[in-house]
Amino acid sequence: MTKLENPVLMATIGGAQGLRGEVRAKAYTADPSALGDYGHLHSMDGRSFEVLEIRETKNVVVVRFRGVNDRNAAEALNGLELYIERDNLPDEELEDDEFYYADLEGLEARDDKGASYGTVTGVFDFGAGDLLELKGPGKRPVLIPFSEASVLEIDLEAGTLLIDPLAAGLVDDPQELSKFTADKPKKKK
Repeated sequence: MTKLENPVLMATIGGAQGLRGEVRAKAYTADPSALGDYGHLHSMDGRSFEVLEIRETKNVVVVRFRGVNDRNAAEALNGLELYIERDNLPDEELEDDEFYYADLEGLEARDDKGASYGTVTGVFDFGAGDLLELKGPGKRPVLIPFSEASVLEIDLEAGTLLIDPLAAGLVDDPQELSKFTADKPKKKK
């Protein structure tokens, strides 16, 4: 049983494929056929899975794991999420402005005046673009768009995100922004 310290979701298993224990899986890697290149995959209940074969199909990959030899065993894995340890991801292949979504969790979201809007507790994609979940002490979680307009700068070393609260939807009116920042001259309409 392996307990991951900093798990990164790599794939979700779907239904069984055929009779020999293969499964369809949704891979969250840049190259879906490289799912087995990161070492053993782990479930949150402590099981470990070694990829023996993998092939791409239209929208998913078909995977055969060591020890999963028949359709019944494959069907039992339906819906299982598979993870690797964050340290198994290759940092040396990243460009200077690239990062893994897992690295965003724990960063503090601040505006240009230093006001804090909470800490990133998750990164989600419900189909209309990536969203960051922010949670502040005593506050309910909020979702903001993960876009260039909302997130202006990411500083992994300092542990912060520079955000535009108006573009992120955290304030509805530009005048509300003055509550969080120093007074600015207001334009006449």
